[in-house]
Amino acid sequence: MGLEIKLTVNGNTHTAELEPSTALVDFLRDTLGYKGVKLCCNTGECGACTIIMDGKPVNSCVVLGADAAGADLVTVEGIADGDELHPVQQAFIDTGAVQCGYCTPGFIVSLKALLDRTKSPTAEDVEEAISGNICRCTGYTKIFDAVDLAAKRMS
Repeated sequence: MGLEIKLTVNGNTHTAELEPSTALVDFLRDTLGYKGVKLCCNTGECGACTIIMDGKPVNSCVVLGADAAGADLVTVEGIADGDELHPVQQAFIDTGAVQCGYCTPGFIVSLKALLDRTKSPTAEDVEEAISGNICRCTGYTKIFDAVDLAAKRMS
């Protein structure tokens, strides 16, 4: 027997049914079609599934979909303004801060949340913001370059 929930994702209101044990990541990907939310570790360790929930970054693999009832969610798909990329997204491209790209949506969401809180983050702020995100392909130098570039463009 399913549970009906209503929530907002990227400014769009959704009402849908889910099983009470369904993880938010699965609900977002499989029911609502937000494929930018990646499932990797399924334990909240890697950050590939990071979304913004009521203004804060969370690992959607460790949140039940039912716990998101009434919440305002932002996925990587909701960060751009139409065809205009968010400064963090554009900076990732401009600095080459990606390799395989699987972890990139989680990093972008985490860093967008950081820049929503502070316009001039320190290296320590960035380290803390991405401490829950793991990239296995590359060093983090270009990711730090990307957030620096995005912060400059946003100020």
